[in-house]
Amino acid sequence: MIIRRLRAVPRGVWALGFVSMFMDISSEMIHSLLPVFLVTTLGASAALVGVIEGVAEATASITKVFSGWLSDRLGKRKLLAVLGYGLGAASKPIFPFAITPFEILGARFADRIGKGLRGAPRDALVADIAPPGTRGAAFGLRQSLDSIGAFLGPLVAIVLMLVLAGNIRAVFAWAIVPAVIAVVLLVIGVEEPGRSGEAKRAALPIQWREVADMGRPFWSVVAVGMVFTMARFSEAFLVLRAEDVGLALALVPAVMIVMNVVYAAVAAPVGALSDHIDRRMLLACGLVVLILADLALALIPTVGGVLLGVLLWGLHMGMTQGLLAALVADAAPDRLRATAFGIFNLASGLTLLLASTLAGLLWSALGPGATFFAGAAFSAVALMGLAAQPHARRDSVDGR
Repeated sequence: MIIRRLRAVPRGVWALGFVSMFMDISSEMIHSLLPVFLVTTLGASAALVGVIEGVAEATASITKVFSGWLSDRLGKRKLLAVLGYGLGAASKPIFPFAITPFEILGARFADRIGKGLRGAPRDALVADIAPPGTRGAAFGLRQSLDSIGAFLGPLVAIVLMLVLAGNIRAVFAWAIVPAVIAVVLLVIGVEEPGRSGEAKRAALPIQWREVADMGRPFWSVVAVGMVFTMARFSEAFLVLRAEDVGLALALVPAVMIVMNVVYAAVAAPVGALSDHIDRRMLLACGLVVLILADLALALIPTVGGVLLGVLLWGLHMGMTQGLLAALVADAAPDRLRATAFGIFNLASGLTLLLASTLAGLLWSALGPGATFFAGAAFSAVALMGLAAQPHARRDSVDGR
């Protein structure tokens, strides 16, 4: 049944998934080494790493609000996606030449503006292309292909680190190639669907009163997403934990490989399954897995313990991230769909800034264990919040 659901996903969603895959190969070639590069080469502290990651992700999320609104206002989702992926590709050459953490901050800032520009329009485009009954499968598939790129990137980084004798800057330079491929594939491989009567009415000015009146189901999804994000701070701390327990520098990207292999394997089947059972139940299971991941990372300070924690972290990501996007699509009005994704990502991104900053401060002041114990505590809070969330409507059920 799951395979049949995935076969029903339209070609345009597959193309968007491969665009995400190539851009993630590029990004993860850099990000799998960036925390260690910042600390060991540029002299940054763990607290500064947390601030850089938090600012970068918050920037992406703030930008998503405006790109989502603009996408709904203009009805030009692909154009904004191309601009966003293009800016992400243009930021990649900065990383090989950085000599201070502040240049890295600037490059991450530009890269995340690009992510913000493309994120909400791309997610809304997936929802526009996919029939309502296959929406969970469509978001899960795109997330799986994205995650395949996220583990291929670190794998390529490991190979290049071995071939290039540990030259991190040279690895960063090679990351430019898949970023360019992603932009070209988006331009030639994705066709934006024609605008329906409802979509055409999106060209009318969007009133903020309409946004505020989206309804309790949507705002409940936003609230749960924020608490999820407090529990799931930046993956940079997974990389730092691996280096902290003694994993060789050339093998540090293996952390992201393990996480994203599991993420990619789980996201599409769970997304397809969520079209038939309560999405909240699957999200609750994902939170339990995250608690176990945090406890492993806090209590087992060995390479094996870190790999166990990272494996569980990837399982959690595969069980939750695509479902949260599907819940937003379920709860948001068609006319405000991209705006809704923008608001959700803004709330999550600002929360990630707080979460990553707190994680870095705890790491610097009390050690890695405190960081991951705090993550487990926030996961427990998210689990309680999820239990109180009302059911979100689905297009496949209500016929909207």
